[in-house]
Amino acid sequence: MERKHITTYTLIHKYGINPRTIHNLKHNKGITVFTLERLCEILQCTPNDVLKFVLDKEADL
Repeated sequence: MERKHITTYTLIHKYGINPRTIHNLKHNKGITVFTLERLCEILQCTPNDVLKFVLDKEADL
């Protein structure tokens, strides 16, 4: 967002992204694939630019 000069305010008010979604992103909570797609369109990026997958070492595989 910083590189594209897009603020949280812009995401909410210009692009209609729900403030709860912004909260979820900032607190490492889940978002929908639809939201991820919208963010990538807005920011002109790929999901790899937005997400980082970290394997939970304590999870039972």
